[in-house]
Amino acid sequence: MIIYIRNFMEKKTIFIFGNPLLPFDRLPLKLIPQLKKEFPEIDFIIKDPNENLEPIDKELIIIDTIANTDEVIVINDLNKIETDKIYSAHDLDLAFNLKILKKIGKLKKVTIFGVPSEIKKPEALKQLTALIKSCLKSS
Repeated sequence: MIIYIRNFMEKKTIFIFGNPLLPFDRLPLKLIPQLKKEFPEIDFIIKDPNENLEPIDKELIIIDTIANTDEVIVINDLNKIETDKIYSAHDLDLAFNLKILKKIGKLKKVTIFGVPSEIKKPEALKQLTALIKSCLKSS
């Protein structure tokens, strides 16, 4: 008798943030169709950074627009992310949410793929694809 064991590996999930109404913040959203074709083994989920983020096994992988760079980068250290001044609940942002999740023990590992707002779509896709492949190999 032969026993077959199924591979129950869960698909990786990458959360994508952006605002389709703001030209400087919508590029990550525009990359989703091509990313889904390139990485069918990954679930790409559009998320609002102000929604409750639920880390998967205490890990979050995120694609978001980033300032002060001209190429796609990977951030693994939350201390490298600036948190804006918080005066009301309207000022809560992704950086704040991630830091809170880490502080309360719900987040151990974060990978943020930062896409500059000024980069051209084909170049962003090329760089992002290479970085995702690299990160998937090492995890």
